[in-house]
Amino acid sequence: MRLTAEKQKVATQMGNQGSSSGQFRRGVELVQEGALGDIKEVYVWNAGGGSNRTARPSGTQPVPPYLNWDLWLGPAAYREFHAEWLHINLWREFGTAMLGWWASHSAYLAFMAIKTLACWHAAPPAKPRIRIQAEVSEVNKLSFPRWEVVQFKIPARENLPPITVVWFGGHQPTRKKVEGYIGRQLDWGDAGEKRWKEHGGALIVGSKGILRANEHNGGIFLYPEDKFAGEPKPAQKFPASHGHERDWLQAARGGAPTLSNFSNTGPFIELLMLGNVATQFTEELEFDPLEGRIVNHAEADAVAHPEYRQGWSL
Repeated sequence: MRLTAEKQKVATQMGNQGSSSGQFRRGVELVQEGALGDIKEVYVWNAGGGSNRTARPSGTQPVPPYLNWDLWLGPAAYREFHAEWLHINLWREFGTAMLGWWASHSAYLAFMAIKTLACWHAAPPAKPRIRIQAEVSEVNKLSFPRWEVVQFKIPARENLPPITVVWFGGHQPTRKKVEGYIGRQLDWGDAGEKRWKEHGGALIVGSKGILRANEHNGGIFLYPEDKFAGEPKPAQKFPASHGHERDWLQAARGGAPTLSNFSNTGPFIELLMLGNVATQFTEELEFDPLEGRIVNHAEADAVAHPEYRQGWSL
């Protein structure tokens, strides 16, 4: 989709609406301007884990009259209808679970702020490699693990040193580590009046300060609070958004590209989906962003590039 959009020169906008907020844009600026100092650690999270289904739906059911089952399956392997398949985030064949559902919102500010996109634009002879390693409650190639911790080891890019971005879902020990940086217990959806307000988010830890973004990245919080009094200010370098949908409409009419255009978000989603590949293997995977493939593990690369069933190939 990214390459086709670039070739056809069409206006695109991914649905991570938080990127259109002024605080998102100011957060990216603060990190890149050095307000937090040297960035040491990055964490992105969601309180929830996977369903860990261990068996496929058994038996068959009649296809509802409103559903074109063959069309719904798309490129996935054909199977008889069962309503359980429609719960897409229970199954790897159809869903992306928390990395696709929530990290697509919660990780974007960090992705942009630490210039991860530069790995997809490295000039020869540079050969950037992103390494991904996962720890999971159990390896489950049918469904998603109850908890996961995925390390994305980002190489040096532009003027920045290598850094590791840690994604975790449903993992208590890493949750406690994040709370230690903030200095208080977060509400993960299980306590207090702010129920669900902190169940997802991101933490960017620098040598001079810390930035926490909420689950949609539409709001940011800076620590220590007294050091960042008056922030977040309006964005200084990024243009103000006219609204997520309106920005896209204006781009389609010849205006400036959107901040979440596919040239930016395509690599971002590639990176997140590598996490879903990594949770199916115990080995560290090595990804070449210029070639778009896992170079050290043929089986994992095949998972990243599944075969489409006949009639659905592109």
